[in-house]
Amino acid sequence: MSDIKPMESNSVGEDSEEEKDWAAAKAFFDNLKTSKPRPPKSRFAVTIAVSSRTLFNMVEERKIYEEDGVETYVKHQVEHESEPLKPGAAFPFVKALMNVNSRLRELYPDSEELFDIVLMTNNHAEVGVRLINSINHYDLTIERFCMTGGKSPVDYLKAYMTNLYLSKDAEKVTEAIEQGIAAATMFMPDTQTVLSDTQLRVAFDGDAVLFSDESEIIVKQHGLDTFFEHEKEFENKPLAQGPLKCFLEALGKLQKKFYAKNERLNCPIRTYLVTARSAASSGARVLKTLRSWGLVIDEALFLAGAPKGPLLQKIHPHIYFDDQMFHIEGAKELGTISAHVPYGIGQKYHRGKLIEKPETKE
Repeated sequence: MSDIKPMESNSVGEDSEEEKDWAAAKAFFDNLKTSKPRPPKSRFAVTIAVSSRTLFNMVEERKIYEEDGVETYVKHQVEHESEPLKPGAAFPFVKALMNVNSRLRELYPDSEELFDIVLMTNNHAEVGVRLINSINHYDLTIERFCMTGGKSPVDYLKAYMTNLYLSKDAEKVTEAIEQGIAAATMFMPDTQTVLSDTQLRVAFDGDAVLFSDESEIIVKQHGLDTFFEHEKEFENKPLAQGPLKCFLEALGKLQKKFYAKNERLNCPIRTYLVTARSAASSGARVLKTLRSWGLVIDEALFLAGAPKGPLLQKIHPHIYFDDQMFHIEGAKELGTISAHVPYGIGQKYHRGKLIEKPETKE
């Protein structure tokens, strides 16, 4: 998985040409009269890349594209560019990121350690006017765009120093994960729910999300008893990292900035581990793994196989990451904005049943 970007600047004597360019840009922005905050340096920011179809609800526009082709689609977008698009699955998450940035700027006015939101889309540039108008309509702080004109934007993710990529396209998400970038496919909830407007809440599954799928492989192939024995035997051996570990790490570093200002009890970021593991039988290894990484989860919920949807309904997360679609389906049915992480052996199973036969060696 990709390494987290550094959160501290170089010493004065090590300033590069890039540092000088950023200093000049900062001076330019500081001298302009504007209420818009300037974008942070990519190397220090936590960069969240969202597709246009996750940020906005573009179901109708997508239908036009699939049924009538790209030319009719572009024409439709141009003709309706003065009409704001409706909010999509990632919209509340983006608003919550902006709130965290506002709090960070209050405490650290000159800090570059902020969320930076990038619109990453394969839309054509002609569609960009409607996207810009929609972003301005909702007063979203999104200044960086990548519009690739039909080409997959995944190859640009590393250039934008992306920490997390959210899309509606499962193939692009899979491609991003294969390149070592934290990514997930977003889903709108079936029912609307009220979310916090003062605290970003992010919920993670454990195996194959924060951690590798090594333990899940044992469950699928050998059953629970063998899994419990394995976890007990290797309790003090940290699990390997999963595709979302680095994003949790980035959240943790921003949380510590609030703790340093005695704002722990008023921190606008809260993280949750929501796992099907049993606490007594297999929970210790998970908690010790997080400890070995120097990471802390605010709340750890071990459900011992119980449905996750009702617990998530109480948490009201802005986003919930899980590797198994039946958990995603159960969560979104009860109003949770969910993001599928297509990683690990769980992709071959649905509700415990094998949906894809393993490859056989000839």
